[in-house]
Amino acid sequence: MKGIYIYHSGFALLDEGVTVIIDYYKDSANPPLTGVVHGELLGRPGKLYVLASHVHADHFNPEVLTWKHSRPDIQYIFSKDILEVGHVGLWDACYIEKGNVWTDGILEIEAFGSTDAGISFLLRLRGKTVFHAGDLNNWHWKEESTGEEVREAESAYLAELDTLARRTDSMDLVMFPVDPRLGEDYMLGAKQFIDRFRVGTFVPMHFDDVYDKANAFREYAGERGVRFVSLEYKGEDFMI
Repeated sequence: MKGIYIYHSGFALLDEGVTVIIDYYKDSANPPLTGVVHGELLGRPGKLYVLASHVHADHFNPEVLTWKHSRPDIQYIFSKDILEVGHVGLWDACYIEKGNVWTDGILEIEAFGSTDAGISFLLRLRGKTVFHAGDLNNWHWKEESTGEEVREAESAYLAELDTLARRTDSMDLVMFPVDPRLGEDYMLGAKQFIDRFRVGTFVPMHFDDVYDKANAFREYAGERGVRFVSLEYKGEDFMI
């Protein structure tokens, strides 16, 4: 199985006859250039799934609904909050929320919680278990928050990890925020995640173009026996 980093929190998973696009925000190149989604993935033969973890503009772009004009067989699976804010219609997609499981016998999607909006995804595809965090993270700004706010944020995050741990203790691939905007503790949520679960491969996300800061997590991951994918550019692929 191959993964492709599209941009920000956007990824694609590719296996024979299957393409899964998650949290598409922007393609890997700006017009007039053609990025990996429009240049390769939308025309790739086989099943095409498009997932969106929540309504935030950097995780859900309504453009994805126009893809069905060229790919009428496309399957959309969106977080229910995208429907609730009125950006889409009832029949545009299958909508799921925390605790739901969706499957068609090829792809299985289990929805877990977030510490921001929407959900996170636990995917099972061709014998692989994959976790895409959406906006699940230990979101706090230590330099700006009160001690109580920091404790509340961490408690909420660890509670979501407890729920996930009751379902699985290991993942082949994890895509997780390593966002430098959080300040000095920007790696904390990622550290707590790989300390809690057995992770085969870890890929950072939600870092915009600050590759050096995201890739700095390699050292911590390596110390814990986790394969870390250092990303260098949009559209980069990696093996799972």
